[in-house]
Amino acid sequence: MTPSVQELQRAKFIGAKNRAQGQTLEQQILMACGFYKAKGLAHIEKTPEPMRVLRPLENGQFVACFAKKAQPDFQGTLSSGRAVMFEAKSTRTGKIEQKAVTQEQADFLDAHMTMNALCFVVVSYGDVFAAVPWKDWKRMKEIFGHKYMTREESQRYRIKFNHNGILDFFA
Repeated sequence: MTPSVQELQRAKFIGAKNRAQGQTLEQQILMACGFYKAKGLAHIEKTPEPMRVLRPLENGQFVACFAKKAQPDFQGTLSSGRAVMFEAKSTRTGKIEQKAVTQEQADFLDAHMTMNALCFVVVSYGDVFAAVPWKDWKRMKEIFGHKYMTREESQRYRIKFNHNGILDFFA
């Protein structure tokens, strides 16, 4: 069955809202990373999106597409020397699915967690934020009885903005 024009427009609108919410979360995290760097607490950077060149153009330009993401969104080092890496996810539904983290990202987080890196997932429910330790993210079914976490269930991991207006995921 072919989707109607209204269904396609609705899907496009929802997709645009989801992208905007994800970009807002990313900007909040980048501001926090800048704050942590300025204070000498951590140096954390956004992992560049892998791209695949489709064809070269003139003047060093090219046509490209995003390749499948394989690494978590952010990686860096705390002032103690400990590695830190985390994925950022946002949802508009009031629950976040465990499968929102890809298997490739999960493998990467697992490998680094075994080497004592600080690994977690930052989740935005719009106005509520949580930093879920990777070990708990992996155990959602055991902890919550299902493979997702609701806004209410995330309260134990809740993070807030500090007095400088910075999302403080290390508080």
